[in-house]
Amino acid sequence: MKKTIFEGAAVAIITPFTEDGVNYGELGRIIEDQISAGTDAIVITGTTGESSTMSDEEHKEAIRYTVEKVAGRVPVIAGTGSNETAYAIQLSQYAEKVGADGLLLVTPYYNKCSQKGLVAHYTAIADAVNIPIVLYNVPSRTGVFIQISALLELAKHPNIVAIKEASGDLSHVAKLRAALGDALDIYSGNDDQIVPILSLGGKGVISVLSNVAPRDTHNICQLYFDGKVKEAADLQISYIDLISALFCEVNPIPVKVAMRMLGYEAGPLRLPLCEMEPAHEELLRNAMKAHNLIK
Repeated sequence: MKKTIFEGAAVAIITPFTEDGVNYGELGRIIEDQISAGTDAIVITGTTGESSTMSDEEHKEAIRYTVEKVAGRVPVIAGTGSNETAYAIQLSQYAEKVGADGLLLVTPYYNKCSQKGLVAHYTAIADAVNIPIVLYNVPSRTGVFIQISALLELAKHPNIVAIKEASGDLSHVAKLRAALGDALDIYSGNDDQIVPILSLGGKGVISVLSNVAPRDTHNICQLYFDGKVKEAADLQISYIDLISALFCEVNPIPVKVAMRMLGYEAGPLRLPLCEMEPAHEELLRNAMKAHNLIK
């Protein structure tokens, strides 16, 4: 059996920006607060981290800084996916070199490659590194769905150990689990499906909610692991209003605004992402107040 990178809740951490670059001091503050609150792993430069608008230098430095700041206290998983295989390899090798514990590789976007192309893409990256890889199935963003037939092939690779499943299709997750068994760990990519995916053998969640409620997101998983299934489900259900508010506009717009509400210097969103509509911001503010996160 392959080694599990983490169990529980990994935060898909935001990247705080200044007008000129990455605010590393504030990123360090957020990392420390996350670890103190029980976050089980940190995912840097993922979708929530606005990696698609970061320069190559920023992308690499954010990974290096996070690995150094975390200093082995929890696993660090670096988002190094790209729709250009050669660039994904370059980023992945860099992340390995600076000490990342694993990689998160989104499906190639825009190209809309075939399943054969997906297998070739991921195999080429996995052959180029020696750290574990989490595949990322998020067809709503990329236009590509990793089919079970491709996963059966990819799961044979020793470095491909898990999948972040964000299709929203629980039936697919059940079929995936039935087909692959323990060959790939499964992580929920949706905060409203943590307990259902845990019930299908999932290992945890890569979470947006963890940015603003790290302790309780961890607790949803831990309660489930401790056999307190009803308590885990009740806790997740209690957060549905905030989860909905965090996705009332495209991620990471709402969570970046929510982090500002919490007093973090999250900084601006980078175009083409823009500020929230006032009505949505009010919805988010009210949900944050309902959970006593702000006054």
